[in-house]
Amino acid sequence: MLQGALFALDVGGGTQDLFLWEPGELVENAVKLVLPSPTRIVARRLAELTAAGRAVYLAGRQMGGGPLTQAVRRHLARGLTVAAHPAAALTLHDNLSRVAQWGVEITETPPPEAVTLVLGDVDLDTWQELCRRFAVPWPKHFAVAVQDHGFNPEGSNRRFRFQHWETFLAAGGLLRDLATGEPPASLTRMRTVAEVLPGVLLMDTCAAGVRGALLDPVAQEHLDEGLTVVNLGNAHTFAALVQGERIFGLYEHHTGLLSAAKLLEHLRRFQRRELTNEEVFEDEGHGCAFAPDYPPGREFTFTVITGPRRRLLMGWREGVMAAPFGDMMLTGAFGLAEAFLERRGLSLTRDATGG
Repeated sequence: MLQGALFALDVGGGTQDLFLWEPGELVENAVKLVLPSPTRIVARRLAELTAAGRAVYLAGRQMGGGPLTQAVRRHLARGLTVAAHPAAALTLHDNLSRVAQWGVEITETPPPEAVTLVLGDVDLDTWQELCRRFAVPWPKHFAVAVQDHGFNPEGSNRRFRFQHWETFLAAGGLLRDLATGEPPASLTRMRTVAEVLPGVLLMDTCAAGVRGALLDPVAQEHLDEGLTVVNLGNAHTFAALVQGERIFGLYEHHTGLLSAAKLLEHLRRFQRRELTNEEVFEDEGHGCAFAPDYPPGREFTFTVITGPRRRLLMGWREGVMAAPFGDMMLTGAFGLAEAFLERRGLSLTRDATGG
């Protein structure tokens, strides 16, 4: 039995999803939260300061960009000042010279007139206060998922990110290897989370979604024969060809660039191993890759679909909409928890019984 509660946080582009589970507790009774993602929270605060005409200083640590980067651009376009600590500025781009060219002052000292916004994917003070107010024991174990493109100041971050997936497939594509306690030096966003939470188990948000979707009972029935898992996130769409403990193919694109018709066509060709890496990359996606020992003649037809944008695949007939433990929005957090427990010989499907 695990001693102490587990804090599993899936930090996506649109939401951050928390599953806080005490050993022996029913999953259905655990603390669960779906909140705006940290980058959206800070972007909204910055928008308020933009409207008020205030100068801003970005402090804290590297975190997910997206909405925040867009908010910084809008602030600068209004002729307003943005300064940033070097660590926080990495949120905007790996190349700080480029950030400075946008008009952001890179400095370790906050300008006296600026309002400070603290960046970070994990706001420990807020989570601790929430637990205190609701009399929830502070957990002893942590698992966090973020979407890390990797530190690549000069080249394409899309290509650099997908190279990690290609390396993963070439190394065997084992599901258990999707989680790590020691991310490589190039995955700077993950390493920043590890600085905040020493000993944390880390995953990519896309990988966590795959692990969580496989907890769906129908997915379990098709795992031995092979299936496709599709995670339609707010920012990224990710698909994996899975059989047993192996992943044999991976596909990643930007959800906002996919129509239902394009996604259907991509997935069918992906399952038949007809879709190419360059084709997806040229379409502004990340890529498509297959394991060197991809099983010949297999199409992985049965499909498990999850994610907040899953309506894009409402027309897909050869599969199911996955909702592990009855909660689709916690799929990634459940995947994190399962990866953490697996390392201790445990499983949510077996050990979260409430007994």
